[in-house]
Amino acid sequence: MKKIYEKNIKKCFILAKKGKQDAPPNPLVGCVITDKDNSIIAEGCHKKFGENHAERNALLNFDGKCPAGCTLYVNLEPCSHYGKTPPCADLIIEKGIKKVVISMKDPNPLVSGAGIKKLQDAGIEVISGILENEAKELNKFFIKNITQKKPYILIKTAVTLDSRIALENGQSKWITDDFSRYQVMKLRSDYQAIMTGSGTVLADNPSLTARIKNGRNPIRIVLDRDGKIPLEFNVFKDNVEKIFVVTNSNNKYPSHIQKINFKDYDSLFKQLYDLGVYNMLVEAGAGLNSSIIASNEADEIVVFMAPKIFGGGMSFLNGFGFNKLNECIKLKDFTCKKLKNDILINAKFLYDNKEG
Repeated sequence: MKKIYEKNIKKCFILAKKGKQDAPPNPLVGCVITDKDNSIIAEGCHKKFGENHAERNALLNFDGKCPAGCTLYVNLEPCSHYGKTPPCADLIIEKGIKKVVISMKDPNPLVSGAGIKKLQDAGIEVISGILENEAKELNKFFIKNITQKKPYILIKTAVTLDSRIALENGQSKWITDDFSRYQVMKLRSDYQAIMTGSGTVLADNPSLTARIKNGRNPIRIVLDRDGKIPLEFNVFKDNVEKIFVVTNSNNKYPSHIQKINFKDYDSLFKQLYDLGVYNMLVEAGAGLNSSIIASNEADEIVVFMAPKIFGGGMSFLNGFGFNKLNECIKLKDFTCKKLKNDILINAKFLYDNKEG
């Protein structure tokens, strides 16, 4: 049965991704219902925050009770509480489902096992932990959001083999090839927001847009504590839904730019979460990259590495100065992939005071 369970949970993952753009801050959830012969007879996903959950969308395919012998598959524990919609666990019970297969428990403290218990108390067989690691990866944004009330943060950089992002004179365009830059545009479109610092903006005057077909331009977050960036620069042009500038200056900004005072990264990211920023890509220089990592705030890093050596120049990190090997920055879930001409390296940060 394990292969059948995994096959149907993988289908849930595919359905869940349909909500990638509009479901946050809710999780990405897909659901399928199979008959006694293990054929899929209904499916659903959570497409948009505030609308029906995946289980409800699947179960509403039936006017009355589900046919005998049905199994419901879902990649996240069904909710057991009233939010913007009624509890999915109650509807599963009402529709007569006798078996539920789940990937992972809901990390939301309002659920966190209560949905499973409610189903079991109603006599429903519950099997959990199917492709759990894959399920957690799918909902890594939601897990960070619900447990820390902060956005998920991915640091992206493009470097040479000797980890340089620019020559000594500042020249940096282009380190990687066209294919890698296209992958960066896809990342920008996949992430809700993008953050950069004043040094990067003043050096490169970037637009920070997703220049691909059907790409979504991310919310811009510009860290400019001293208010150095002129308003005519590209990052302040009004072609995205929101622009935040993080500054302690007395500068006046147009109405489409929201000003946030900087205290520290912990309070900044909590404030951004409260303002509706649930995940962000950081594209910056060594200063901002290093300070976010040093503050234990970064969750993941993506490095596009080109087959070039500068032999000097600017690094993507600086200022750590470790004196012992066991003090260094630790990573987990490390992967390495060959692209067209470049190499893509991906890893999660593993902090001593966090699970990572």
